[in-house]
Amino acid sequence: MRELMKRILVALSRSTKAQRVLERFVEMIQSLMGIGSGGVPESSGEHVLVDLLINRSRALHRPLCVLDVGANRGQFLSMIVNGLGDVPFHVHAIEPSASAFRALAAEHSDSSRVTLNQLGLGKEEGTLALYSNAEGSGIASLYPRRLDHFGIDFSLTESVSIGTLDTYCERHALRVIDLLKLDVEGHELDVLRGASQLLKDGVIDTITFEFGGCNIDSRTYFQDFFYFFKSYGSFRLFRITPSGFLAPLDEYREVYEQFRTTNFLVRRIDT
Repeated sequence: MRELMKRILVALSRSTKAQRVLERFVEMIQSLMGIGSGGVPESSGEHVLVDLLINRSRALHRPLCVLDVGANRGQFLSMIVNGLGDVPFHVHAIEPSASAFRALAAEHSDSSRVTLNQLGLGKEEGTLALYSNAEGSGIASLYPRRLDHFGIDFSLTESVSIGTLDTYCERHALRVIDLLKLDVEGHELDVLRGASQLLKDGVIDTITFEFGGCNIDSRTYFQDFFYFFKSYGSFRLFRITPSGFLAPLDEYREVYEQFRTTNFLVRRIDT
């Protein structure tokens, strides 16, 4: 019966219209899994991070330390600040784009619980070109992205300073990071490579990062992230779903190579 049903469905799928219906159905199902729904904090399920931080604060009875790497204009930062409320915390917001940083500073420079830094992060210190389609763009990247298929001209550039997370935390005497959020448009893996000492020392408890179309341009795959964290032996990966449910990803599968914006969470196993 199962094989018969399969043959019937195959026969029904023999048209352009049927294939388009199937594509829309797949996209809808995947969005419920968090695949392609990770672009906006309000609808991505990232609100679960606020709950995790609140629970961690109650358990540890100390101020929390959050690093917002790729803060842009402060979209994620505002969610954290508003969500944590009276919970004691401090956020280090890091953003390389001059125009985006001005917008970030205009909104958050008066807060004693936020440290703002006009800086990019990577695997080594230096200076790189930041590419974008507009000043302060939320899709600015250290890679010259090819977005012709979206009608987006990615020809604007500016020179930005790059540091490493290891050096940044040493300079700011950060001994524990409760949450490291990465949204650096395809450069996430290089930022993590610049945090090798922090990862070895167990300084970072939770990491969240985006994976999507940017990784086509940076030529990085989900497999790279999976085995990167596995090499440290003390992390577990989850996909963040719009409901806030954390779907565990305990082994690598090729089906996870979905280049539509998706949020992932990584936690130390011993926490």
